[in-house]
Amino acid sequence: MVCALGAAVCFGTATVLQAVAAREAGTGGGGEAALLLRALRQWRYIAGLALDGLGFLFQIAALRSLPIYAVGAALAASLAVTAVVAARLLRVRLSGTEWTAVAVVCAGLAMLGLASGPEGEEGGSDALRYVMLAVAVGMLLLSLAAGRLSGASRALVLGLGAGFGFGVVEVSVRLIDSLAPAGLLTNPAAYALVIGGGAAFVLLTSALQRGSVTAATAGLVIGETIGPAAVGVVWLGDRTRDGLAWLAVLGFLVAVAGALALARFGEAPVAAEEG
Repeated sequence: MVCALGAAVCFGTATVLQAVAAREAGTGGGGEAALLLRALRQWRYIAGLALDGLGFLFQIAALRSLPIYAVGAALAASLAVTAVVAARLLRVRLSGTEWTAVAVVCAGLAMLGLASGPEGEEGGSDALRYVMLAVAVGMLLLSLAAGRLSGASRALVLGLGAGFGFGVVEVSVRLIDSLAPAGLLTNPAAYALVIGGGAAFVLLTSALQRGSVTAATAGLVIGETIGPAAVGVVWLGDRTRDGLAWLAVLGFLVAVAGALALARFGEAPVAAEEG
């Protein structure tokens, strides 16, 4: 759980940096690829990517020892980190309700830590690997078409797409059983990890720059927690400690609910700048 929390700290801090950079990069024209290229010229975005890379290493380590549902809930809790970082560094005021939500997230993670068993021992079928690849390709196509989407639901769709992309990464890590070059080249999960992660970054950048970032962040939390958790339990054998399944379910729901209550902090840096 320490590695999962380390990943949450990295991702949560990166969100603050990337939200500012994405908004600053959104003044030019072009499609989603152009937006990403402009964002890559911002030092805050680069720093955020560095933290994302470190967080990803923590995430891999966590997924090798914890069930996906526990890691997913911890990653969703990165919003609590974002809220605290925004409050400390950007002087964003947290209401009493939002501080309560931070405490709720921590309580949910504590319950998950107590109830989580070891990761499932099932390696996953080839069919599941190809399903992950298909989902990753679908998210890539969505990222290419993101600029054509419009309406109030745009941000939510982009956020959900980013969440599904990151969810593919979570599951794919568990489906890679060999790091040998020959094994990676023949494993569909390896391609799913790269494509899903890349598409998720593009979708998240677009979501942070356009529309309601609160809605996008809520979609991100839902997409990266519920689906991967279900896959872990149903197909990869993730379980809880004996007699503590109820505590794991409660902790998962509490942590995700607290994270959703903090969804507005996907755009906290912007509010700070305008204030």
